[in-house]
Amino acid sequence: MELKKNPKADIRRYSGIFFAFGLAVASALMWAAIEYKQYDKKEAFDYVMDVDDQLEEEVPMTEQLKTPPPPPPPPAAPEIIQVVEDEEEVEETIIESTETNQDEIVEVEEIVEVEVPVDVDVPFTVIEDKPMFPQCEGVPKAEQFACFKENLDKHVRKTFEYPEIAQEMGIQGRVYVNFRINKDGTITILNTRAPDKSLDKEARRIINTLPKLIPGKQRGRPTPVTFAYPIVFKLN
Repeated sequence: MELKKNPKADIRRYSGIFFAFGLAVASALMWAAIEYKQYDKKEAFDYVMDVDDQLEEEVPMTEQLKTPPPPPPPPAAPEIIQVVEDEEEVEETIIESTETNQDEIVEVEEIVEVEVPVDVDVPFTVIEDKPMFPQCEGVPKAEQFACFKENLDKHVRKTFEYPEIAQEMGIQGRVYVNFRINKDGTITILNTRAPDKSLDKEARRIINTLPKLIPGKQRGRPTPVTFAYPIVFKLN
């Protein structure tokens, strides 16, 4: 008869469980051994400070410096009273009252107003007697502006020179020149507006070469007059 093993009696079927359990126990013991700490015993602090011995030492007191008081001030000199005989005559100053009453006549000096002439620039279009070139002297008032403009145009065409740098760069445009005809007939440029510096410089040169003009008059008195004139720079 052949012997057969009882499957219930096989111990190897629980070997995995026993191995896992043993591994867990070993790991727990290993962790406990690593985390275990041992502390040294502290000795009891038994020290008493003898305060009385420390306080027996005498502390010297700071001596107070005695400063002698300042000497008293010297006595003031006695005032000398001089006796003067009452024989001199004293002139009394009489102060006159400045108050006036209704019956008193007050003289008032006559105030003379002096009119100081003030030179104010007058536009060319509203001046009574317009500035003129010497060639226009004696023309009627209705023809003064036309004569002035005609001679100004002639002067510009005669003295006009197109700047070379403006020609090379193809610069052209209109330059507005605002100038004043002074009381003595001389010219003063007030301001200009130009598209280029070279054109502005040439326009100023043309106006500055104007001859001395007959000044404009307002109420028969020479008056400075302003005039705006455009100079056209155009390339052919």
